[in-house]
Amino acid sequence: MRRDERLLAHITQALRSFAVQDLSHPSQRAAAVALAVTDAGHGPDLPGFPVSTAWSSTAALVLTRRAGKLRNHAGQWALPGGRIEAGESAEEAALRELYEEVGLQLSPSAVLGRLDDFSTRSGFVMTPVVLWAGAARGMRANPDEVAAIHRIPVEEFLRPDAPMLETMEGSVHPVLRMPVGDKWIAAPTAAILYQFREVCILGRQTRVAHFEQPTFAWK
Repeated sequence: MRRDERLLAHITQALRSFAVQDLSHPSQRAAAVALAVTDAGHGPDLPGFPVSTAWSSTAALVLTRRAGKLRNHAGQWALPGGRIEAGESAEEAALRELYEEVGLQLSPSAVLGRLDDFSTRSGFVMTPVVLWAGAARGMRANPDEVAAIHRIPVEEFLRPDAPMLETMEGSVHPVLRMPVGDKWIAAPTAAILYQFREVCILGRQTRVAHFEQPTFAWK
C-alpha cells in the first residue's frame, strides 16, 4: 500500500463520512494522539519484519516506545500525544505533541480528521487525530519522552490475525490487541489502530470504545 494521492483521497473521504463519537467528560483529562501517515522508511527494527535497505514509500503509521523513566506507562507502545492544554483544540494538541516527541512539524493543513474518542482506565479521554505526514525523514526522538520511533506499515494492521481478543475476568468486553511483527500492542493504542484500519482503510463504520484494556495500562 503506497502513500500516494489515491490513499490520501481515500482516507479523507472515509473520515468525512464518519460520525465521530465525542466522549469528553469533566471528570476525565483530555488528551490527543496523532495518527501520522508517513513513509515506511528503511523498515521497522522489530522481530518478524524483513529489514529494507532502501527508502520505502509504503504507507506507515508513526508509533513510539515510551521512555523508561516516565512516571506513567513507561516502555509501552504509544501514538505521539499528550494532554490538551487550555485553549487548544485536539488538532492543535496532536500537532504540538508530534513535534515535541518526534520532531515532526506539520501545518494545520495536514489534519485529515478525527476518529472516536477513547476513554482510558487511567483517567484520560483520548482524541485520535489523523494526519498526512509526508515522508517525515527528519524525525528524532525526544529522549525525555520517547525511547524509540517506529514506522509500522499500514498493511501490518490488516493481518488476518488482527485484532486479537482476550477475555478478562470481571469484564463483559474483551481486551483488544493488535499484532506487530512477532509482538503485539494492547488497547488503548491498539483500539485506536484498529479503528484506523476499519474506518480509514477498509471503510467500515466500526466502534471501539467498548474494548477493555489490560491491567498494566490502568495506571
